[in-house]
Amino acid sequence: MIATIDLLIIALYLTAMVVIGLIMKKRAARNLDGYFLGGKKLPWYMLGLSDASGMFDISGTMWMVYLAFVYGLKSLWVPWLWPVFNQIFMMVYLSMWLRRSNARTGADWIRTRFGFGNGAGLSHGVVVCYAVIGVVGFLCYGFIGVGKFIEVFLPWDVVSNFVPFHIDPAFVPHVYGIFFTSIATFYVIMGGMEGIVWADALQFTIMTISGITIAATAINAVSPEALAARVPAGWDSPFFGWELGLDWSNHIPAIMDKINGDQYGLFAIFVMMMLFKGIFFSMAGPAPSYDMQKILACRNPREASLMSASVSVFLLIPRYLMIMGFTVLALVFFSDDFRQMGNGSTSKRSCPVPSTNSPMRG
Repeated sequence: MIATIDLLIIALYLTAMVVIGLIMKKRAARNLDGYFLGGKKLPWYMLGLSDASGMFDISGTMWMVYLAFVYGLKSLWVPWLWPVFNQIFMMVYLSMWLRRSNARTGADWIRTRFGFGNGAGLSHGVVVCYAVIGVVGFLCYGFIGVGKFIEVFLPWDVVSNFVPFHIDPAFVPHVYGIFFTSIATFYVIMGGMEGIVWADALQFTIMTISGITIAATAINAVSPEALAARVPAGWDSPFFGWELGLDWSNHIPAIMDKINGDQYGLFAIFVMMMLFKGIFFSMAGPAPSYDMQKILACRNPREASLMSASVSVFLLIPRYLMIMGFTVLALVFFSDDFRQMGNGSTSKRSCPVPSTNSPMRG
């Protein structure tokens, strides 16, 4: 269960988010550029840090822990589904192109690309609809991840003693999700872009410290021999042939069913399709998404390119320290539990309780 010091940290963090929103309220209220773009005065590294923090989400990180557990270092290629190397195209020429438009939003930028005719107007409307649907989708994505994660570490039977109403256990993740989403909504609405950037900087600092701590815990608690005994041959290599080449039959047989369900068996073909998709997707031009707002908020085109170049540098090291730390601890201390659970170990609700000698306890 979560400790008192953890509760204090969470309380201080939530208080800081509210304070940031209140402090930045006056700056955001000056004009539309102040609200949407931070007045175009924020340095590129702060915007890059903010963009990286937005990508360091709980749902995606939990999914990547699963990928690392099942596919080992070969899981490094699976995020190409997005693709992650889109930042290269942004850095080289797309970010400069966007910033030179002096647009205020992604929808506004459509006017630069397509003009002001009927087709451009329809495109503008589609982008606005896409933005609304995308925001709702990502809110749901994060909402579910936050709710399920908090439920594990902060059981409702503890919280319910301080809540004056009854909640069905099935809806506990929804309550947690609503609470934390409401805090985020508050500082976003009140502080605008500058409030978001400063809140993201604080969040990223906390996540970086957490990632380093989790990685250090895994390094100290797990020996190379103990890890090697829990994983199949090839798990620790990012290289692959035509097929995936991982056989979990002698370790956790249920994982073989999960690999077949993911349809990543012919791994070389899968990676090639992701590579070509990523190149063509990136060359087609930037999508008018939330990330574009950070580019438009840069002080000039040069800093826009620097911002895009910095995102992956800021993001990948602390995030993968956390991911691989969680993965290594799970493999060594929970493999026996997963083996006993059989196919239940790959279900969405499975979460073994740490034993008394586990470094993850508390």
